[in-house]
Amino acid sequence: MDFILEHYFDFNLMDENFVFILEGFWVTTKLAVLGGIAALLWGLVLAVLRQLPGRAALPIRIVTISYIDVFRGIPMLLVLVLLSGSLSAFANEGALPTWLGQPRWFGEAPQFWYGVFALTITYGAYMAEVYRAGIEAVPRGQMEAARSVGMSHGQAMRYVIVPQAVRKVIPPLLNDFIALMKDTSLVVVIGVLDVVQAGRDVYAETFNSSGLVLAAGFFLIVTIPLARLVDRLIARDQARTERGGRPAPVAGGPAPAAGEQA
Repeated sequence: MDFILEHYFDFNLMDENFVFILEGFWVTTKLAVLGGIAALLWGLVLAVLRQLPGRAALPIRIVTISYIDVFRGIPMLLVLVLLSGSLSAFANEGALPTWLGQPRWFGEAPQFWYGVFALTITYGAYMAEVYRAGIEAVPRGQMEAARSVGMSHGQAMRYVIVPQAVRKVIPPLLNDFIALMKDTSLVVVIGVLDVVQAGRDVYAETFNSSGLVLAAGFFLIVTIPLARLVDRLIARDQARTERGGRPAPVAGGPAPAAGEQA
């Protein structure tokens, strides 16, 4: 027991390296927020493109579905490594402008932005499927009603279908964000000093895992409240559904009580 406390819960060591690991967690937070926002927007674009109607939009639907299938099937680590090597090489060869191949926006290193790109590309595909489920859960009559009052397909999607779909899929989108935040740790393979790498650096210097435990604690501070928020949203949605309707009476069953509607 003493070994466990000393090796994993050395609070003096945690205190000495708290600021260093907190700086790494700040990098992790920026990756998660930027990658999460970009993935949410990109996933919505993909979901809408997948729902385009008509034969003329068939090539767009095929490309969109292929993209979603491919990037849901490839590990994000592989996407990250491919991006970091390819974009830099293309920029060096002049095939891409330097601002895109080796971005240094807002003072961040290119490796940071490669991480954001990889999160966006990969989780955009996952979130597209979540959005699609929400769009398909909206009754078809909503689209027909919108078109009957003169809206185009795009207007109906923008003002009627998508707002309802987004409200339905907030809990699964938050679950995807939790997974995305944990996957930010993969950026260590391209040299980004995030919270996991900071914990590893402390371990390399001290051969003590307390720094890694502190890094894990930072993740839990964010992910556990998000998980409870997901549970609360799901429970609220279920309660709203139960209030919205009542099972129809069984044929031959007892009549409704006085004051109740049949």
